[in-house]
Amino acid sequence: MLSGTIFWTLAIYGLIEVIKNILYISTYTGMKADGIYVIVAVKNQEEKIEGFLRTMLFKILYGREEYFKNVIIADLESTDKTKEIAKTLSKDYETLKVTSWKECKEVMDNVDEN
Repeated sequence: MLSGTIFWTLAIYGLIEVIKNILYISTYTGMKADGIYVIVAVKNQEEKIEGFLRTMLFKILYGREEYFKNVIIADLESTDKTKEIAKTLSKDYETLKVTSWKECKEVMDNVDEN
């Protein structure tokens, strides 16, 4: 009985944290409040990132993946042109957001403060 109570308490806490993250991101980054957000952490993938993102965005925009609202690319300090390629694509697709891993982490870490 005690383990069941602990389980449900943790499950509710996790759900609250997810909701707070979505609300914070949608409020402070201009993202839509409904749907699923995909965070993709990348590092040094300049040869693969464009094809990967175009495939993912095509499925989101033109396929049956209408519940996906935003794709967030969090760059892990790439030393190649990964981030620049993603930023170029983000100009064509409003559902694509590009940030550094540090900025992405700061948004998530500061959810409790707002």
